[in-house]
Amino acid sequence: MQTKQHRVVAAALAAALAGVTAAAQDRSGGMVEWPYVGADQGASKYSPLADVDVSNVETLEVAWTWEPNELPNQEFRTRPGSFEVMPLMIDNVVYVSTMYTRVAALDADTGEQLWAFDPEAWRTGPEGGPPGGFKHRGVAVWPANDNRAAGSGGGMRVFINSRDSLYALDAADGSRVSSFGDGGRVLLTENFPNPVTHQMFDQTSPPVVFEDLVIVGSRVPDRIQQRFDTPGSVQAFDVRTGERRWVFYTVPQSNDAFGADTWEGGSWRFTGHANVWGLMSLDAERGLLYVPTSTPSSDYWGGRRLGANLFAESLVCLDARTGEREWHFQAVHHGLWDYDFTSAPNLMTLNVGGRAIDAVAEVSKQGFTYVFDRVTGEPVWPIEERPVDTDTDVPGEVVYPTQPFPTKPPPFARQGVSLDDANDLTPEIHRLAVEELQTYRLGPLFTPPSLRGTLQRPRVDGGANWGGAALDPTTNRLYVRTSEGVSANQVCETHPDLPEVDVAYTNNCPRGGSAGIFRGLGGYIAAERSRLGPIPLVKPPYARLVAIDLDAGDLAWSVPFGEGSRIMRAHPLLRGVDLPDRLGTPGANGPMVTAGGLVFLGGGDPYLYAFDAATGREVTRVATEFRTSGNPMTYRSRAGRQFILIATGAGPDARLVAFALPEG
Repeated sequence: MQTKQHRVVAAALAAALAGVTAAAQDRSGGMVEWPYVGADQGASKYSPLADVDVSNVETLEVAWTWEPNELPNQEFRTRPGSFEVMPLMIDNVVYVSTMYTRVAALDADTGEQLWAFDPEAWRTGPEGGPPGGFKHRGVAVWPANDNRAAGSGGGMRVFINSRDSLYALDAADGSRVSSFGDGGRVLLTENFPNPVTHQMFDQTSPPVVFEDLVIVGSRVPDRIQQRFDTPGSVQAFDVRTGERRWVFYTVPQSNDAFGADTWEGGSWRFTGHANVWGLMSLDAERGLLYVPTSTPSSDYWGGRRLGANLFAESLVCLDARTGEREWHFQAVHHGLWDYDFTSAPNLMTLNVGGRAIDAVAEVSKQGFTYVFDRVTGEPVWPIEERPVDTDTDVPGEVVYPTQPFPTKPPPFARQGVSLDDANDLTPEIHRLAVEELQTYRLGPLFTPPSLRGTLQRPRVDGGANWGGAALDPTTNRLYVRTSEGVSANQVCETHPDLPEVDVAYTNNCPRGGSAGIFRGLGGYIAAERSRLGPIPLVKPPYARLVAIDLDAGDLAWSVPFGEGSRIMRAHPLLRGVDLPDRLGTPGANGPMVTAGGLVFLGGGDPYLYAFDAATGREVTRVATEFRTSGNPMTYRSRAGRQFILIATGAGPDARLVAFALPEG
């Protein structure tokens, strides 16, 4: 934990007034917007709307749908992946980014398309894109406030970060703003320490807009594991001209830079990644940007990057005007588990023991909630450095001897694996699960990878993931969806035919939990199949929705989420077995909470779920044609109707679905 002295910021009154406004229920019947992907810059994912509440949510029906109509492109070998957008609604217009990073503006009442912009990202080819196909999670708008045209030099602008480019669009018609960069486009890969191509650089999460800056992170593909691969970055550009105003590298770029001494042997010089591919948050009153970072290259073997490896797997607070580091906290030292920080940090004002604290909370893949004073970076509750298992059979690896453990709140996900966790849905399944578990290395959280394969829990994808948590500011309850399964973490000698990999060991192994990133490439090794097939080795449920009382630092409730795999339910080993209704459906997306006393959540199943925010009771679920794949959002349109929107499906099956109460 490192802190830096802050100037005194006279913003407490404004922040308090903003909190009161956000927390109030809206009963006016007037238009209520959703101007940011997280509802607000602090990523609350909270709406003051209460038109839809516990008493009427069961009557929700589909009001309209919109289809991106994106198909695989044979010429350029690109394909659209999961539809993960979190739309905005401003001035009765819904703004959406698609899998191919197109931008569409829709009528908020009808879903009618008003305009669309296509950066033609599909022409860039599959290299550099996510292994499951192209995806993108939203746009940013400037200025997104009630005085939208004031000083804007041409009105409201929509920003989309597409692959290696940032585009500025006129919100009125979707045309490129010619005064921004080169005809409305800025190339994001210029002026890096090493040459960067579009195969090494991608964008999947939306920008942040602050004052006259638009700020973007980056995604460096995990499959690239070579010397001098691209370091993670946060870049800020002038919203009017496109000039780069500052850049922060998540791997130090000089020997005297802060954190360089955490890379033994000067390995900062040639190590990349530690990307900011997840979502950032902003304290606009103080001008503080909260940046979650990911694992350095390569994810599971650190033999040539010994040391703690700052600022990987950290929460970094930057001065949003200058890009200077204010404070940071590293949650995983010398990461070997792909435990990226990916969730948008949630901002709130806590009441802890009678003391008001402006705080920031980060939910993690590890299943921990890390809570800090958002100005100083001091933990709200102690975070202890504890010894962890450092025994490894992987040549060249030196496991870091300690890891940080928050004392409060308790973990919201199960951690570690033992034989006691063996699936016991039937005696036969239990026998097979125990036999297979015994072939792996088992242990608590942070048990190192191994040559035979270590089972890690939480999974590679969490715990929590990019969907993050939702905060009810009236109760300071944080709602998070967690995936509860296990991942195999095996490393093996690198296959000589694997392109763009020059490390000695990778997870391209029969038991490499994320080896699918190499699928389709030379030297790819297919995953070993479990004897249980789709039936997990550990007990259900495999996903939960959890409420965390942040004032008390404790869990309020935890309930299973999702019916679970239909393929698993149909397995011959489970024929005739009376299974729970909710086995749990893992996934990366997250919830929304409203003043109607409801937590809305989708992900994995073809339903939008609604839970009672106070008790965790599942109130209802509303069917969708395809699985839900994005975070839900809500607004009240100019016509006075509350809509709840969620992205569903993938590729040609992608749909944006709008729910509302029946008219009349």
